[in-house]
Amino acid sequence: MQGVDIGGAGDQGMMYGFATDETPELLPGAIVKVHALAKGLEDLRKEGKISWLRPDGKTQITVLDGKIKTVLVSTQHDKDVSQEEIKKTLTEKLISPIISDISNIEILANPTGKFVQGGFEADTGLTGRKIMVDTYCGLITHGGGCFSGKDPTKVDRSGAYMARFAAKNLVANGYAKQCLVSLAYAIGRAEPLMVEAINEKGESIAETAKSKFDFKPKAIIEKLNLQRPIYQQAAVYGHFGKPNLPWEEIVKI
Repeated sequence: MQGVDIGGAGDQGMMYGFATDETPELLPGAIVKVHALAKGLEDLRKEGKISWLRPDGKTQITVLDGKIKTVLVSTQHDKDVSQEEIKKTLTEKLISPIISDISNIEILANPTGKFVQGGFEADTGLTGRKIMVDTYCGLITHGGGCFSGKDPTKVDRSGAYMARFAAKNLVANGYAKQCLVSLAYAIGRAEPLMVEAINEKGESIAETAKSKFDFKPKAIIEKLNLQRPIYQQAAVYGHFGKPNLPWEEIVKI
């Protein structure tokens, strides 16, 4: 592709990156917890701590006015376990340890009833990656492009990673408590059409972002060293908040 050969963007589009000082991961607390619930579900199954768990499952948290209102866990299970046992065990072994105080939270476990059949047996078809789960779980704007299956010349992926890297480091270095970085690209063009960065007060800190980071596609690939085989670890539990991914590194700026 000519656009890639000259260092331009491999596609057009808009990408967003976000960070907040709410958690050590510099992500919203609800996102950290919902991924912990999903990972905890897998761990309980693989470690044999809940014998009736099966591989398919999903987790969800709803937040109202900054407080968790509902925790939902749906999981595949053996046919002989009761719904009462499922809710009781998941509450004790998964939800309570991660959420802590659940006294004023509605707990939903398999709200449609039995979930015996899972995976492709129960729900076939290819819908593509769940882009909101891979990013900020609907709390932050998304440009619409998925990540997985794309090489780093596609700014859907590399641009979003750089936006997160910039937002995270602007927060980590004290330029903002919250930061939303927005990028826009034209196919074949190296310079972004737009670089914006907004802090928690709604103020633009774009000039700071542009002075500290290079958002050209080739520069992003080189800065984050994106041509390495590092992407398997991003196949589950989101692409952000994992310490050994390059766009999660905190640097002095």
